Amino acid sequence: MKYVLWQVLGMVLVALGGQGVIRLLIDQDKPGLLGWVPGGFAAHLIGYLAVTAAGGVLAGWAAERVQKAKAQR
Repeated sequence: MKYVLWQVLGMVLVALGGQGVIRLLIDQDKPGLLGWVPGGFAAHLIGYLAVTAAGGVLAGWAAERVQKAKAQR
């Protein structure tokens, strides 16, 4: 069950990061959640991409662990 929660967290990070990237590319004047990060457009874009990538890695890792746990039963 704990790996399912990690998987959900990863998917939430992918959703937040992905929508942040899309919104930032459409309207560069509104950085959204990462507006507090200094550095302008490039820093905001890199930040959103990093959150998206981290979420994907976390969700993938957790999915593998869930599959291993099911196989052991």
